[in-house]
Amino acid sequence: MATKRLNEHKTEIIIESTTRDGKAFRPSDWIDRICSSYATFGENRKLRYSPYLKPEVISGVRCLVVDMQLKDVNPEGFAELMQFANENQLNILDKVGNSIAVPA
Repeated sequence: MATKRLNEHKTEIIIESTTRDGKAFRPSDWIDRICSSYATFGENRKLRYSPYLKPEVISGVRCLVVDMQLKDVNPEGFAELMQFANENQLNILDKVGNSIAVPA
């Protein structure tokens, strides 16, 4: 039960695979590439995605859900990800779906 409460208060942002002007972003596998670059190998030698990045399809659009704890755990990685989103004019949403500016 406590875990559920913690997850309810989790702060996340969503980076869509569409640009701010509504065009599909290419390459289409950018989410997989980013998730792989933040992944680590577990004790079983299998690749494990970061718990702070999650690929999802939301309303038919491929998205990267970013747990804002990444900013505290890996500030350089968070800054790099936000720079990528900004440079490529990717649409960023809060967890209820409103467009927001690139978080600093």
